[in-house]
Amino acid sequence: MQQGNSAWPIGYIHTQQVSGATVIEFHGEIDIAAAQQILPDLDAATAAPGQTVVIDLTPAEFFDAYGLRLLCHAERRVRERGGWLLLVCPHPMTLRILHAGRLIGRFTPLTTLEEALVVADTEAAG
Repeated sequence: MQQGNSAWPIGYIHTQQVSGATVIEFHGEIDIAAAQQILPDLDAATAAPGQTVVIDLTPAEFFDAYGLRLLCHAERRVRERGGWLLLVCPHPMTLRILHAGRLIGRFTPLTTLEEALVVADTEAAG
C-alpha cells in the first residue's frame, strides 16, 4: 500500500483470529503518521475482555518510537481487560528499539507467530 509518490508503504494493521488468539499484524512503515491511522483499529482489536492478543511485527518494514507507543498502548488495554499480550519480533533493528526503550521486561519478544501461538495454547491449557 502506498500513498501518493511516497516510496514507503503507509503502515496499517491486519487482525485475524488464529487458534483462539487475536493476531494483529503490523504492516509497512510504523511511524507517527501510521500510528495516528492505526490507533482506532488497534483499539477495536484490543477491546474484548480476557483475550490473548499476539502482535506480530514480522511484516513491518520500519518501526520507530511511535510504534513502541502503539505496543505499550495495546498491552495496557489488553492487561486492563484481563487479557494477555504476546509479541512476535524477529527483526534485530526492532529488537534494538525495544531494548533502547527499556521495554524488554514488559515484552518478551518471540521469533515466530507459530512460537507465540504455542505459548498462548500452553498458557490457556495450564
